[in-house]
Amino acid sequence: MRKETIAISSGRPAHQPGASLNPPIQLTSTFLSGTAVGYGRFGNETWAATEDAISKLENANHTLIFSSGMAAISAVFNMLPIGAVVTASNQGYNGSMSVLGQAHESGRLEVRFIDLCNTDEVLAAIPGTQLLWLESPTNPRLDVVDLPVVIKAAKAAGIGVAVDNTFATSLNQNPLDMGADIVMHSVTKFLAGHSDVLMGSLSTNDEALFARLSNQRQLGGAIVGPTEAWLALRGIRTFPVRFKASSESALELAKRLSEHPKVAAVRYPGLPTDSQHARAKSFMKGFGAVLSFEINCDAADADKICEASKLITYATSLGGVESLWERRRRWASESHEVPENLIRLSVGLENVEDLWDDIQQALEVI
Repeated sequence: MRKETIAISSGRPAHQPGASLNPPIQLTSTFLSGTAVGYGRFGNETWAATEDAISKLENANHTLIFSSGMAAISAVFNMLPIGAVVTASNQGYNGSMSVLGQAHESGRLEVRFIDLCNTDEVLAAIPGTQLLWLESPTNPRLDVVDLPVVIKAAKAAGIGVAVDNTFATSLNQNPLDMGADIVMHSVTKFLAGHSDVLMGSLSTNDEALFARLSNQRQLGGAIVGPTEAWLALRGIRTFPVRFKASSESALELAKRLSEHPKVAAVRYPGLPTDSQHARAKSFMKGFGAVLSFEINCDAADADKICEASKLITYATSLGGVESLWERRRRWASESHEVPENLIRLSVGLENVEDLWDDIQQALEVI
Protein backbone atom coordinates (compact mmCIF):
# COMPACT_ATOMS: atom_id res chain seq x y z
CA MET A 1 0.00 0.00 0.00
CA ARG A 2 1.34 3.46 -0.93
CA LYS A 3 2.16 6.03 1.73
CA GLU A 4 -0.63 8.40 0.66
CA THR A 5 -3.16 5.62 1.22
CA ILE A 6 -1.56 4.53 4.48
CA ALA A 7 -1.81 8.06 5.87
CA ILE A 8 -5.54 8.14 5.18
CA SER A 9 -6.54 4.58 6.03
CA SER A 10 -4.47 3.71 9.12
CA GLY A 11 -5.48 4.37 12.70
CA ARG A 12 -9.19 3.87 11.94
CA PRO A 13 -11.77 1.94 13.97
CA ALA A 14 -12.89 -1.39 12.54
CA HIS A 15 -15.43 -0.99 9.74
CA GLN A 16 -18.77 -2.03 11.19
CA PRO A 17 -22.33 -0.87 10.42
CA GLY A 18 -22.97 2.38 12.23
CA ALA A 19 -19.38 2.71 13.49
CA SER A 20 -17.54 6.02 13.56
CA LEU A 21 -15.12 6.62 10.70
CA ASN A 22 -12.65 8.37 13.02
CA PRO A 23 -11.25 7.21 16.37
CA PRO A 24 -12.69 8.94 19.44
CA ILE A 25 -10.86 11.38 21.67
CA GLN A 26 -10.66 9.19 24.76
CA LEU A 27 -10.69 11.57 27.70
CA THR A 28 -10.03 9.40 30.71
CA SER A 29 -7.33 8.80 33.29
CA THR A 30 -9.03 5.76 34.80
CA PHE A 31 -9.97 2.34 33.42
CA LEU A 32 -12.13 -0.29 35.06
CA SER A 33 -10.28 -3.22 36.56
CA GLY A 34 -9.59 -6.05 34.17
CA THR A 35 -8.83 -3.92 31.11
CA ALA A 36 -5.59 -4.30 29.17
CA VAL A 37 -4.56 -0.67 29.73
CA GLY A 38 -4.93 -0.47 33.50
CA TYR A 39 -4.21 3.25 33.95
CA GLY A 40 -4.23 6.42 31.90
CA ARG A 41 -0.44 6.77 31.89
CA PHE A 42 -0.07 3.35 30.28
CA GLY A 43 -2.24 3.71 27.20
CA ASN A 44 -5.11 5.39 25.45
CA GLU A 45 -7.30 4.51 22.48
CA THR A 46 -6.49 7.80 20.74
CA TRP A 47 -2.75 7.31 21.24
CA ALA A 48 -3.04 3.83 19.75
CA ALA A 49 -4.64 5.15 16.57
CA THR A 50 -1.89 7.75 16.04
CA GLU A 51 0.81 5.20 16.84
CA ASP A 52 -0.70 2.79 14.32
CA ALA A 53 -0.51 5.41 11.57
CA ILE A 54 3.12 6.32 12.30
CA SER A 55 4.09 2.64 12.53
CA LYS A 56 2.66 1.90 9.12
CA LEU A 57 4.37 4.94 7.57
CA GLU A 58 7.73 3.86 9.03
CA ASN A 59 7.28 0.12 8.33
CA ALA A 60 7.51 -0.44 12.08
CA ASN A 61 5.95 -3.05 14.34
CA HIS A 62 5.65 -0.60 17.22
CA THR A 63 5.46 3.16 17.83
CA LEU A 64 5.24 5.15 21.04
CA ILE A 65 4.18 8.79 21.04
CA PHE A 66 5.57 11.23 23.60
CA SER A 67 4.69 14.71 24.84
CA SER A 68 7.37 16.30 22.61
CA GLY A 69 10.21 15.41 20.30
CA MET A 70 12.66 16.13 23.11
CA ALA A 71 10.75 13.80 25.42
CA ALA A 72 11.14 11.03 22.84
CA ILE A 73 14.84 11.78 22.39
CA SER A 74 15.42 11.86 26.15
CA ALA A 75 13.67 8.49 26.57
CA VAL A 76 16.28 6.89 24.30
CA PHE A 77 19.24 8.43 26.13
CA ASN A 78 17.75 7.77 29.58
CA MET A 79 17.59 4.01 29.01
CA LEU A 80 21.35 3.86 28.37
CA PRO A 81 23.59 2.71 31.24
CA ILE A 82 25.81 5.22 33.01
CA GLY A 83 28.98 5.79 31.04
CA ALA A 84 27.57 4.51 27.75
CA VAL A 85 29.31 5.91 24.68
CA VAL A 86 27.10 7.81 22.25
CA THR A 87 28.34 9.07 18.89
CA ALA A 88 26.32 11.94 17.43
CA SER A 89 26.45 14.91 15.05
CA ASN A 90 28.59 17.95 15.84
CA GLN A 91 26.19 20.20 13.90
CA GLY A 92 22.76 18.59 14.26
CA TYR A 93 19.57 19.62 16.00
CA ASN A 94 20.60 21.76 18.95
CA GLY A 95 18.10 20.13 21.31
CA SER A 96 19.71 16.72 20.85
CA MET A 97 23.19 18.23 21.08
CA SER A 98 22.30 20.13 24.26
CA VAL A 99 20.89 17.15 26.16
CA LEU A 100 23.84 15.01 25.08
CA GLY A 101 26.26 17.77 26.03
CA GLN A 102 24.76 17.99 29.51
CA ALA A 103 24.88 14.21 29.91
CA HIS A 104 28.54 14.25 28.89
CA GLU A 105 29.47 17.07 31.27
CA SER A 106 27.76 15.32 34.20
CA GLY A 107 29.44 12.01 33.44
CA ARG A 108 26.11 10.34 32.76
CA LEU A 109 27.20 9.48 29.19
CA GLU A 110 30.36 9.71 27.14
CA VAL A 111 29.49 11.58 23.96
CA ARG A 112 31.58 11.84 20.82
CA PHE A 113 30.46 14.69 18.57
CA ILE A 114 31.68 14.10 15.02
CA ASP A 115 30.92 15.02 11.42
CA LEU A 116 28.36 12.33 10.59
CA CYS A 117 28.53 13.21 6.92
CA ASN A 118 32.17 12.16 6.81
CA THR A 119 31.62 8.44 6.39
CA ASP A 120 35.23 7.54 7.16
CA GLU A 121 35.03 9.49 10.42
CA VAL A 122 31.82 7.70 11.39
CA LEU A 123 33.24 4.26 10.61
CA ALA A 124 36.35 5.08 12.66
CA ALA A 125 34.15 6.09 15.62
CA ILE A 126 32.10 2.87 15.65
CA PRO A 127 34.49 0.81 17.82
CA GLY A 128 33.59 1.45 21.44
CA THR A 129 30.30 3.19 20.62
CA GLN A 130 27.12 1.79 22.16
CA LEU A 131 24.60 4.06 20.44
CA LEU A 132 24.96 5.84 17.12
CA TRP A 133 22.53 8.77 17.04
CA LEU A 134 22.01 9.81 13.43
CA GLU A 135 20.21 12.72 11.84
CA SER A 136 19.87 13.06 8.08
CA PRO A 137 19.49 15.53 6.53
CA THR A 138 20.96 17.50 9.40
CA ASN A 139 19.28 20.50 10.98
CA PRO A 140 19.97 23.18 9.82
CA ARG A 141 22.84 22.57 7.36
CA LEU A 142 21.03 19.91 5.33
CA ASP A 143 24.05 17.62 5.19
CA VAL A 144 23.30 14.00 4.33
CA VAL A 145 24.59 10.95 6.20
CA ASP A 146 25.30 7.86 4.10
CA LEU A 147 22.67 5.94 6.05
CA PRO A 148 22.83 2.57 4.21
CA VAL A 149 26.60 2.32 4.66
CA VAL A 150 26.78 3.67 8.21
CA ILE A 151 23.84 1.67 9.56
CA LYS A 152 25.13 -1.56 8.00
CA ALA A 153 28.56 -1.06 9.53
CA ALA A 154 27.15 -0.22 12.96
CA LYS A 155 24.86 -3.23 13.04
CA ALA A 156 27.69 -5.51 11.90
CA ALA A 157 29.58 -4.30 14.97
CA GLY A 158 26.57 -4.89 17.25
CA ILE A 159 25.95 -1.21 17.90
CA GLY A 160 22.52 0.35 18.48
CA VAL A 161 21.38 2.84 15.86
CA ALA A 162 18.73 5.53 16.23
CA VAL A 163 17.78 7.93 13.43
CA ASP A 164 16.05 11.30 13.70
CA ASN A 165 13.87 11.17 10.57
CA THR A 166 12.11 14.49 11.09
CA PHE A 167 13.54 16.33 8.07
CA ALA A 168 13.42 13.49 5.54
CA THR A 169 10.20 11.92 6.85
CA SER A 170 8.99 8.43 6.03
CA LEU A 171 8.11 9.59 2.51
CA ASN A 172 11.79 10.00 1.58
CA GLN A 173 13.49 7.27 3.63
CA ASN A 174 12.70 4.45 6.06
CA PRO A 175 15.74 3.85 8.30
CA LEU A 176 14.24 0.74 9.92
CA ASP A 177 14.32 -0.92 6.50
CA MET A 178 18.07 -0.15 6.41
CA GLY A 179 18.59 -1.88 9.76
CA ALA A 180 18.20 0.96 12.28
CA ASP A 181 16.82 0.04 15.70
CA ILE A 182 14.85 3.23 16.40
CA VAL A 183 13.36 6.00 14.29
CA MET A 184 12.47 9.26 16.01
CA HIS A 185 10.13 11.97 14.77
CA SER A 186 9.29 15.37 16.04
CA VAL A 187 5.63 14.81 15.21
CA THR A 188 5.17 18.52 15.90
CA LYS A 189 6.68 19.21 12.49
CA PHE A 190 5.62 17.65 9.17
CA LEU A 191 3.44 14.83 10.50
CA ALA A 192 1.06 17.01 12.53
CA GLY A 193 1.81 19.92 10.23
CA HIS A 194 -0.34 22.75 11.59
CA SER A 195 1.83 24.35 14.31
CA ASP A 196 -0.68 23.45 17.01
CA VAL A 197 0.72 20.24 18.54
CA LEU A 198 3.85 19.33 20.52
CA MET A 199 4.64 15.63 20.12
CA GLY A 200 7.41 13.15 19.46
CA SER A 201 7.49 9.49 18.47
CA LEU A 202 9.78 6.46 18.60
CA SER A 203 9.29 3.53 16.23
CA THR A 204 11.00 0.13 16.35
CA ASN A 205 10.74 -3.47 15.19
CA ASP A 206 12.55 -4.84 18.26
CA GLU A 207 10.15 -6.29 20.85
CA ALA A 208 12.58 -6.02 23.77
CA LEU A 209 13.55 -2.47 22.84
CA PHE A 210 9.89 -1.52 22.56
CA ALA A 211 9.28 -2.81 26.09
CA ARG A 212 12.18 -0.77 27.46
CA LEU A 213 11.05 2.40 25.68
CA SER A 214 7.47 1.85 26.83
CA ASN A 215 8.77 1.57 30.39
CA GLN A 216 10.60 4.87 29.95
CA ARG A 217 7.36 6.57 28.93
CA GLN A 218 5.29 5.00 31.69
CA LEU A 219 7.72 5.85 34.48
CA GLY A 220 8.95 9.14 33.03
CA GLY A 221 5.39 10.32 32.49
CA ALA A 222 6.06 12.11 29.18
CA ILE A 223 2.65 11.19 27.83
CA VAL A 224 0.49 12.88 25.21
CA GLY A 225 -2.94 14.36 25.80
CA PRO A 226 -5.62 12.54 23.79
CA THR A 227 -6.68 15.76 22.06
CA GLU A 228 -3.12 16.34 20.86
CA ALA A 229 -2.93 12.74 19.64
CA TRP A 230 -6.17 13.20 17.69
CA LEU A 231 -4.94 16.47 16.15
CA ALA A 232 -1.69 14.80 15.08
CA LEU A 233 -3.59 11.95 13.46
CA ARG A 234 -5.78 14.41 11.59
CA GLY A 235 -2.59 16.11 10.37
CA ILE A 236 -1.17 12.78 9.20
CA ARG A 237 -4.17 12.33 6.88
CA THR A 238 -2.88 15.15 4.65
CA PHE A 239 0.82 14.81 5.43
CA PRO A 240 1.85 13.24 2.08
CA VAL A 241 0.11 15.83 -0.09
CA ARG A 242 1.34 18.70 2.08
CA PHE A 243 4.90 17.45 2.11
CA LYS A 244 4.98 16.89 -1.64
CA ALA A 245 3.70 20.39 -2.40
CA SER A 246 6.09 22.04 0.08
CA SER A 247 9.02 20.03 -1.28
CA GLU A 248 8.28 21.15 -4.83
CA SER A 249 8.24 24.78 -3.70
CA ALA A 250 11.44 24.29 -1.68
CA LEU A 251 13.29 23.07 -4.77
CA GLU A 252 12.07 26.01 -6.83
CA LEU A 253 13.07 28.53 -4.16
CA ALA A 254 16.46 26.86 -3.75
CA LYS A 255 17.09 27.24 -7.49
CA ARG A 256 16.16 30.92 -7.45
CA LEU A 257 18.12 31.70 -4.28
CA SER A 258 21.22 30.07 -5.74
CA GLU A 259 21.14 32.66 -8.53
CA HIS A 260 20.50 35.69 -6.30
CA PRO A 261 23.50 38.06 -6.02
CA LYS A 262 22.98 38.60 -2.26
CA VAL A 263 23.05 34.87 -1.50
CA ALA A 264 26.47 33.33 -0.88
CA ALA A 265 25.40 29.68 -0.71
CA VAL A 266 22.27 27.52 -0.73
CA ARG A 267 22.01 24.25 1.14
CA TYR A 268 19.39 21.91 -0.32
CA PRO A 269 20.24 18.33 -1.37
CA GLY A 270 17.73 18.49 -4.21
CA LEU A 271 19.92 20.92 -6.14
CA PRO A 272 22.15 19.09 -8.64
CA THR A 273 24.91 21.53 -7.68
CA ASP A 274 24.64 20.74 -3.95
CA SER A 275 27.55 18.82 -2.45
CA GLN A 276 25.10 16.36 -0.89
CA HIS A 277 23.00 15.74 -4.01
CA ALA A 278 24.63 12.56 -5.33
CA ARG A 279 24.57 10.87 -1.93
CA ALA A 280 20.97 11.90 -1.22
CA LYS A 281 19.83 10.76 -4.66
CA SER A 282 21.42 7.34 -4.13
CA PHE A 283 18.96 6.28 -1.41
CA MET A 284 16.41 9.03 -0.72
CA LYS A 285 13.10 9.25 -2.59
CA GLY A 286 12.98 13.05 -2.32
CA PHE A 287 14.75 15.98 -0.72
CA GLY A 288 12.32 17.60 1.69
CA ALA A 289 10.73 20.96 2.38
CA VAL A 290 13.50 22.72 4.33
CA LEU A 291 16.42 24.63 2.87
CA SER A 292 19.08 26.89 4.29
CA PHE A 293 21.01 29.71 2.70
CA GLU A 294 23.87 31.99 3.63
CA ILE A 295 23.73 35.71 2.94
CA ASN A 296 26.55 37.92 1.67
CA CYS A 297 26.39 39.87 4.93
CA ASP A 298 26.89 39.55 8.66
CA ALA A 299 24.58 38.16 11.34
CA ALA A 300 22.92 41.51 12.06
CA ASP A 301 21.90 41.92 8.42
CA ALA A 302 20.64 38.33 8.29
CA ASP A 303 18.39 39.16 11.25
CA LYS A 304 17.13 42.24 9.41
CA ILE A 305 16.17 40.09 6.43
CA CYS A 306 14.14 37.74 8.61
CA GLU A 307 12.46 40.68 10.33
CA ALA A 308 11.58 42.28 6.97
CA SER A 309 9.38 39.44 5.73
CA LYS A 310 5.69 40.17 5.26
CA LEU A 311 4.46 36.67 4.43
CA ILE A 312 7.08 34.29 5.80
CA THR A 313 6.88 34.10 9.58
CA TYR A 314 10.01 34.84 11.60
CA ALA A 315 9.80 32.01 14.13
CA THR A 316 11.42 28.84 15.42
CA SER A 317 9.88 25.63 14.13
CA LEU A 318 9.25 23.95 10.81
CA GLY A 319 6.97 21.60 8.94
CA GLY A 320 3.74 23.59 9.21
CA VAL A 321 1.44 24.80 6.44
CA GLU A 322 2.91 28.28 6.89
CA SER A 323 6.46 29.14 5.84
CA LEU A 324 8.88 30.00 8.64
CA TRP A 325 12.45 31.25 8.67
CA GLU A 326 15.09 32.34 11.13
CA ARG A 327 18.81 32.83 11.60
CA ARG A 328 19.71 29.71 13.56
CA ARG A 329 22.81 31.07 15.29
CA ARG A 330 20.65 33.55 17.16
CA TRP A 331 20.30 30.66 19.61
CA ALA A 332 23.29 30.27 21.95
CA SER A 333 22.83 26.49 21.89
CA GLU A 334 23.28 26.25 18.12
CA SER A 335 26.43 24.49 16.93
CA HIS A 336 29.35 26.73 16.03
CA GLU A 337 29.66 24.62 12.89
CA VAL A 338 26.60 26.51 11.63
CA PRO A 339 27.51 29.81 9.92
CA GLU A 340 26.41 32.99 11.70
CA ASN A 341 24.71 34.28 8.54
CA LEU A 342 22.74 31.10 7.75
CA ILE A 343 18.96 31.38 7.46
CA ARG A 344 16.82 28.24 7.68
CA LEU A 345 13.61 28.31 5.65
CA SER A 346 10.80 25.83 6.20
CA VAL A 347 8.61 26.03 3.11
CA GLY A 348 4.86 25.89 3.63
CA LEU A 349 1.90 25.74 1.30
CA GLU A 350 1.71 29.35 0.15
CA ASN A 351 1.96 30.01 -3.57
CA VAL A 352 5.63 29.80 -4.49
CA GLU A 353 5.48 33.10 -6.41
CA ASP A 354 4.17 34.90 -3.32
CA LEU A 355 6.96 33.37 -1.26
CA TRP A 356 9.56 34.45 -3.81
CA ASP A 357 8.16 37.98 -3.90
CA ASP A 358 8.47 38.14 -0.11
CA ILE A 359 12.02 36.79 -0.11
CA GLN A 360 13.10 39.28 -2.75
CA GLN A 361 11.68 42.29 -0.93
CA ALA A 362 13.22 41.12 2.36
CA LEU A 363 16.64 40.81 0.72
CA GLU A 364 16.37 44.45 -0.37
CA VAL A 365 16.87 45.63 3.23
CA ILE A 366 20.61 44.95 2.95
